[in-house]
Amino acid sequence: MSKENILDRIMHRKAQEVSKRRRQRSESELLTIAGSIEPSRGFANAIRRQVDKKAPAIIAEIKRASPSKGLIIPDPDNFHPDQIAKEYQQNGATCISCLTDKDFFAGDEKFIQQIRDKTALPVLRKDFIFDPYQVVEARAIGADAILLIMAVLSLPQAQELEAAASELGLDVLVEVHNEEELEYAHDLKTPLMGVNNRNLKTFQTSLDVTMRLAAMTETNRIVVSESGINSADDIKMLRKNNIHAYLIGTAFMKYVNPGVELGKLIKEFL
Repeated sequence: MSKENILDRIMHRKAQEVSKRRRQRSESELLTIAGSIEPSRGFANAIRRQVDKKAPAIIAEIKRASPSKGLIIPDPDNFHPDQIAKEYQQNGATCISCLTDKDFFAGDEKFIQQIRDKTALPVLRKDFIFDPYQVVEARAIGADAILLIMAVLSLPQAQELEAAASELGLDVLVEVHNEEELEYAHDLKTPLMGVNNRNLKTFQTSLDVTMRLAAMTETNRIVVSESGINSADDIKMLRKNNIHAYLIGTAFMKYVNPGVELGKLIKEFL
């Protein structure tokens, strides 16, 4: 099955999911909850501080599964997002990304609060967000930032979602895969320009995608390279091209102690 078909399936499922959740909990109720939790921790600022020093800004990801890899951790009893997050913090992560999609990534909204309870790091809710309801929900569950994927959004949709995030104090990481999406993303205000190195048709990853699109990215943006970063050599190559922010998941999550693997990677740059 092609990636486009997977994206279509995911977004179809998301529409059903949001409709069901609206019936279970109103947006006004979520807004009340969002207004009662501690302020956002500054996801974009945390990354900017590292990038300004030309130090690696690593968004360490917590995920149990993906459509391309299947179950990374088959036994749910061996998956402890709070402990992984704590180890990530101890080993030098700048921020944390957490998958909350249930059907395709074996995620859960409750993971965000578990992570927040164990770390002081800013947390990105990584999901397929298309409706302002999900933005309010992200803040209510304790996220500090959301992901907006241009491959599944029109520009007006993305602008509406970004505005909703801004009102709630959430940062935005916008994700692009190609030149057309990058052009649209430049109409958003966020400084965080994520480049996904995965080809949506073939599943293959290439860091050349980041290199190519970074050269076309406005200089006031921070390029975040996503997917396909597996080693210190990969990061060294990106750093030579003045790219200092990275979202890394599977390369850590395939090990029993993801945080230890993160620590080994960061030691290469101390």
